Amino acid sequence: MHMSEVVCPMIPFPNIYWWSCVLPAQKVMVDTEEHFEKMSFRNRYMIASDKGPLTLSVPIKEGRQQRKPMKDVLIDNDSNWQIQHWRSIKSAYNRSPYFQYFEPELQQIFTARYEHLIAFSQDSIQLIMQLLGQKRQLEHVGTYHKEYDANQRDIRSHFRSNQYDSVQASFPKYHQVFEDRMDFLPNLSILDLLFAEAKNAVSFLAIIP
Repeated sequence: MHMSEVVCPMIPFPNIYWWSCVLPAQKVMVDTEEHFEKMSFRNRYMIASDKGPLTLSVPIKEGRQQRKPMKDVLIDNDSNWQIQHWRSIKSAYNRSPYFQYFEPELQQIFTARYEHLIAFSQDSIQLIMQLLGQKRQLEHVGTYHKEYDANQRDIRSHFRSNQYDSVQASFPKYHQVFEDRMDFLPNLSILDLLFAEAKNAVSFLAIIP
């Protein structure tokens, strides 16, 4: 089901489902006023590894218990999280078909310094848009709304951990780096699909219901 307006959360390197909702939309409304939710994907994303799904988390100040609006959530830069994320991504995808093609642009986002979580998330989204050859304007919602009109597709709740499995069942398969040793892993970060299919990922996203 695709609608002309989509309301979505601002998350880093969003998963495939997020992109399948956003790319067909004429208007993309990003909720930066919602409060941070623990056990959600607001500060993390999943990639493939030789041992299965690997969750990469952006450390945040005050930890998971905070209840700040997303626009105010600060990154805890005391750890070398960006170096760790990049090493994990490179280790997982160095042998994928298109990793080296996209490596220079992607590496830059892991060397720039970020203070706010949404700044890192927004840059990751804009970078993927560029690499996919797509143009979408993200409209920041200035006021939090618990619910939206029926003609606006609100996908914010699909990025809680207890909702994550509900959108995986109908994902078509594509080649994954470790498919020779494990089952297909659906709905990973868009990075997984990008490194496998490059700009052909857009055609794949279009067939997800």
